[in-house]
Amino acid sequence: MKKLFFGLSIIILIASLFSCSPREVTRINPTETIDLSGRWNSTDAKQTADAMITQILGERWLSDFQNNNSNEKPVVIVGFIQNKTHEHIDAEGFIRDIEKEFINSGRVKLVQGGEKREALRAERADQQDYSSPETISAWGREAGADFILQGDMTSIVDTYKKEKVLFYKVNLQLTNIETNEVVWIGDKEIKKYVNK
Repeated sequence: MKKLFFGLSIIILIASLFSCSPREVTRINPTETIDLSGRWNSTDAKQTADAMITQILGERWLSDFQNNNSNEKPVVIVGFIQNKTHEHIDAEGFIRDIEKEFINSGRVKLVQGGEKREALRAERADQQDYSSPETISAWGREAGADFILQGDMTSIVDTYKKEKVLFYKVNLQLTNIETNEVVWIGDKEIKKYVNK
């Protein structure tokens, strides 16, 4: 019995040594597209942000605003983009991509919203008590937004045996904050086929 136990132990030990091959990690270019699972990924977020900014900045609302406001750049706030998809998607990361593209375009001014704006106001309040008078940021000097961009992300999954089609749609709309008028609506669709 001892010989059998000893023999099985040796076989298990040898099998575990051969099955524990080291994991290989390779650095790749961040712009390279690799889609392992078919789920929403960084490439989808970047492509969607680029497409949405191209759409929004190419529409009439921008020239209408500038024609009525001495060629001033409109002030935009990126509001809440709700994730209604079947998976967890970091909407904050997507919002940052949109904000970055707005800033890089140089055609609009961007102001902070939500929790970021509240953090800035808390910092300004702290400065009133703890900063020297010549360096205090004054109250009531925030740039008010002319427009807010909001929207949602949705998805549909269609599966049959080992095949799957993933469909994502990002819907955004730009609203004039003063008049509540929707001045632009756009969307971007992504469809992926996965053969398991």
